[in-house]
Amino acid sequence: MIVEAGHYALVLALALAVAQAVVPLWGLRRGDPALMATAAPTAIAQFALVAISFIALSWAHVASDFSLTNVIENSHSAKPLIYKISGVWGNHEGSMLLWVLILVVFGAMVAAFSRAMPDDLRAATLAVQAWISGAFILFILMTSNPFARVFPAPIEGRDLNPVLQDIGLAIHPPLLYFGYVGFSITFSFAAGALICGRIDAAWARFVRPWTLLAWMFLTLGIAMGSYWAYYTLGWGGFWFWDPVENASLMPWLAGTALLHSATVMEKRDALKVWTIFLAILAFSLSLLGTFLVRSGVLTSVHSFASDPQRGVFILMILVFFIGGSLALFAWRAPELKPGGIFAPVSREGSLVLNNLLLTASCATVFVGTLYPLALEAFTAEKISVGAPFFNLTFGPVFLPILLLMPAAQLLAWKRGDLLGAAQRLTFAAAAGFVVALVLGAIHGGPVLSIVGVMIAAYLVVGSFVEVFGRIFTRAISVSTAWSRAVGLPRSAWGAAFAHAGVGVSLFGLAATGWGVEEVLSLRAGDVVKAGPYEVAVMSTQTLPGPNYRATVARTLVRSNGAVVATLDPARRFYPTRQMTTTEAGIVTLGLGQIYVSLSGENADGSLDGRVYWKPFVSLIWMGALIMAFGGLLSLSDRRLRIGVARRARGVAAQPAE
Repeated sequence: MIVEAGHYALVLALALAVAQAVVPLWGLRRGDPALMATAAPTAIAQFALVAISFIALSWAHVASDFSLTNVIENSHSAKPLIYKISGVWGNHEGSMLLWVLILVVFGAMVAAFSRAMPDDLRAATLAVQAWISGAFILFILMTSNPFARVFPAPIEGRDLNPVLQDIGLAIHPPLLYFGYVGFSITFSFAAGALICGRIDAAWARFVRPWTLLAWMFLTLGIAMGSYWAYYTLGWGGFWFWDPVENASLMPWLAGTALLHSATVMEKRDALKVWTIFLAILAFSLSLLGTFLVRSGVLTSVHSFASDPQRGVFILMILVFFIGGSLALFAWRAPELKPGGIFAPVSREGSLVLNNLLLTASCATVFVGTLYPLALEAFTAEKISVGAPFFNLTFGPVFLPILLLMPAAQLLAWKRGDLLGAAQRLTFAAAAGFVVALVLGAIHGGPVLSIVGVMIAAYLVVGSFVEVFGRIFTRAISVSTAWSRAVGLPRSAWGAAFAHAGVGVSLFGLAATGWGVEEVLSLRAGDVVKAGPYEVAVMSTQTLPGPNYRATVARTLVRSNGAVVATLDPARRFYPTRQMTTTEAGIVTLGLGQIYVSLSGENADGSLDGRVYWKPFVSLIWMGALIMAFGGLLSLSDRRLRIGVARRARGVAAQPAE
């Protein structure tokens, strides 16, 4: 009965989505406030129905209801509870239901928390969001029904893909989807503004918090996915330029450009056409990623489905929304008037350059990802575009962004002083040089690692030059400096932390060149040198798990003869799926990590494995956390959220002179 209620709730949600998509727009056309006002309560009701549907599917997985095809193919009664829950979205049908749930969550949030918006813009935005959610609910009901029954029900399920039975899967997809799908609301804002003709600084102020929220979640989702691949796949890598990895990177780059462009639009009433275009582009790239993952055109560990019928349906959705929004954009864009004028050397000019470089970086990833697919489709010729192409094209385009980022923060609006900004960055440049000199002396080459950590240190220090310059002056007391620091807008601190986070991640990436890798056969008693540590295999044994058998190598990590860590790298065999997975043994020592993985068992009892020493590697993911923290600081700034400053307590308004 619970399952049927979930299915019925999803059908009702589709009906509400149609009503929400049509009635407010009809009210907008007729100028009827009552019809426009139906958008908000309908959006909240649609969220409630989709939530009921998702809870029903989750209950079926937790209760091991094997009368559902979705549960049979993706669960097992012996599977741990956490993986029964994550298994809800560890498959195509359930993940699409999660996708729709997040779509309606954003619609309900706009309905509840955007009451300051003009009624027509709010109605149009929620109507466009309903078109999107309705399309995907229809997709689920027609091609990907998670509530399909089977009779008679089997006694046991086929288990979830063992690679996906990991705590990272419980975190990575929801974070990534909140980012992917979060850009749907910026798309809806853009389409709503084009419908209403309300494209001004106020619109930018409304859209920025939602863009920032989606960007934060996408940053965390990409970072979590990178770390999941790093420790789950057992090959010691965190980014492979996989097409599906690229599919998440492209909307992140477009969303980053949108954040900066919306700032210019809000402050200077400029870049209107470009900002609207970026809002459309960011979600269009998210839809493209959905198509790549679920159409079957790619073979990847990240892919969910390989059904061409589903791929065609998603392609139709993609063409409808991208084509329709671009047609609307082409119709309305010529009517927009240019905004504020600014000099090339200014805060606005630097943000324009930032946007150009970010979109160029996105274009290189786009071409490298889709060119092999297009070539195969038209010529049947198969080629592979891998890391060498992306490193040689993406890197040189993205490098100027890193170099100019601190300087851009120091330029004034409308007209800036480039020489003055460069002089204020002298200390940051010196800090980068010293860090590179010290680490280069310790670790030696390669040159790219030395240059990379130099730029990273310069970026981290340079990110705080602007805020520290506003806090510290000559002969200032500690209490005054503290008061100034607390009094600074949280958005200023947020920007500094977000930019510094990029530098921290760059530091970790650059330092991978100093890593050590050993590929060998491991036996009990073997000792392997890994950087400043020794890795000793003490014993191997076979242990039972809830739904697997594991071959575990008990391993000690020593430094100067003292044991500093114990690792248990393992190979797990899942009988139901007849699959074997690798569980790497990882320990963080300082900012680096010792990483041991097993790749196979030999007839003589030895285990093929890899031993890595990765100095500073944890900074890659720490940087992403710092970026998200910066976004959270900015989002907590009241002026960013509602666009007005809070009057200081106890300060009476002064009469105008």
